[in-house]
Amino acid sequence: MALAPPSTPIRVGFLGSEHSHFSGKLKVIKESPAYQLVGVTGHDDPALLQDPSVQLIIVECPIDIAIAQGRKVIAAGKHLHLEKPPGDKLAPFRDLVEQARRGNLRLQTGYVWRWHGGISAALDAARRGWLGDVFMVRATMNADRTPAQRLAEARFPGGGMFELGGHMIDRVIALLGRPKSVQPYLRHDSKSADSLADNTIAVLEFDRALAVLTVSDRMAGAGHHRSFEVLGEDGSFVIYPERNPPTMSVHLRRAQGPYRAGWQEITLPAQPRYVGDFAEMARALQTDAPLQPDYDHEILLQETLLRASGQLR
Repeated sequence: MALAPPSTPIRVGFLGSEHSHFSGKLKVIKESPAYQLVGVTGHDDPALLQDPSVQLIIVECPIDIAIAQGRKVIAAGKHLHLEKPPGDKLAPFRDLVEQARRGNLRLQTGYVWRWHGGISAALDAARRGWLGDVFMVRATMNADRTPAQRLAEARFPGGGMFELGGHMIDRVIALLGRPKSVQPYLRHDSKSADSLADNTIAVLEFDRALAVLTVSDRMAGAGHHRSFEVLGEDGSFVIYPERNPPTMSVHLRRAQGPYRAGWQEITLPAQPRYVGDFAEMARALQTDAPLQPDYDHEILLQETLLRASGQLR
């Protein structure tokens, strides 16, 4: 399929609208000069799949039919943005990614911290060696779920970790690679009568580092508390990605790059969700270049998420 030159907007449509990220992504697409919105259809409507002018389809359907919808998109020769988490199995997702790879079609999942400026700065500093040996990553993404949301998440044994853990795992494996082991702790500690694993931890073990990730579904004011920490022998970043405004604390033994020695508090500009995802997709399509992260990252992310949520051993 011909890719859009930079001067031509990418024609895009939405398949489904049930996911909680739908309205935010629709807004980004409508406001971006890189895209032309063709339409939004139900996931049983073949119109977008049959339209040869549509290049990219964004799938915003329920988790349990995500892979089936993704297969339709790839089979139709369209590039795919697939909402998170992309199903609760590894093999079907891996097969979908490999189908996209064989067809030279771009496949992107929708994890919200992938392009966060503060987290990206922390990973960049670690890769440049400014933090010395990184020995620990800690991250928290708690929520305050309504009874209806709890029932929806309780359909999956990983509960809160399955729903939100992938946002953190996406960035952890981007820095540290494949974990040697993943140990989940999936507890139901509230007095709610449902079966939701609402107080969860996953410990990821690497050769010389640990990552400790937590998701609880019963925290008032959870967004302000969400955090991502990269701790090294020579420096550390502590980022609060969803505060208003987002902030980060940085400590370095020695001045490095734009950072001075010692602790410093940095206020970040606004970090609107989804803008980075679709800017990256546009770059890849307009230049006929690979997406970052790549196919292998997406497979490892799904595998690690399923291990962290107790759905894969």
